[in-house]
Amino acid sequence: MPDTNAERIRLLSLVDILEPLTGEEIENLNGQLPDRRLQKGEIFFGPQDRSERLFLLQSGRVRIFRTTPDGREFTLAVVEAGTVFGEMALTGQRLEGAYAQALAPSQVSTMLRADLERLILEKPEVGLRIMQLLSERLRRQETRLEDVSTKDVKARLASIIVLMVESEGVRSGTGYRIPAHYTHERLGTMIGANRTAVTRAFGLLQDEGVVQLRRRLIYVTDLEGLRWSAGYSAAQSEEAEKEGV
Repeated sequence: MPDTNAERIRLLSLVDILEPLTGEEIENLNGQLPDRRLQKGEIFFGPQDRSERLFLLQSGRVRIFRTTPDGREFTLAVVEAGTVFGEMALTGQRLEGAYAQALAPSQVSTMLRADLERLILEKPEVGLRIMQLLSERLRRQETRLEDVSTKDVKARLASIIVLMVESEGVRSGTGYRIPAHYTHERLGTMIGANRTAVTRAFGLLQDEGVVQLRRRLIYVTDLEGLRWSAGYSAAQSEEAEKEGV
């Protein structure tokens, strides 16, 4: 049988904020963190949860979303394996009024505030990693808020796909591939538009030759053209190029 403890240690070692830890330190941490396996579609955090917890997503994918008064869902973020999210004032992350749902079979560990404080005191590099992570997430959130208030659906869709390339894009022979499947309905919850409007906007981006849909996955064939469709300025595109995307 596989060594499940060794696998958990391996997965924890891949979590971004834990990279400064040695193998021995991760092994010690492993014995202190409660673990939970999630089924696809399972909602494991909701507005009724009040405790300050940091979730370490070891495998799978998680969606953070809120519901509007008329019952529609608005996706705040899609979290990929190997990073953290949670309800914790210490890290500036707040899930107040939000839900967390597994988009695929997932495995998470949880860390309470006191445990995180102790870890940062023992290993300040972890605190620096958290600062860097939150700074990048704040930039993305500001971009999305600006998009929703100032851009049309096509530009908002182009912008969210650019952000997806930056966060999870995989280089392919013709550009970039988004490895996870996003339905038009799910994309709509991310940009504040209905499925029909997203389908129409995606068709326009295809006509422009900047994206393609192959086997239900999004391929970006012209990233610079996609940035132009998203309304990025020349300075923003240059900044992204310097970051390697």
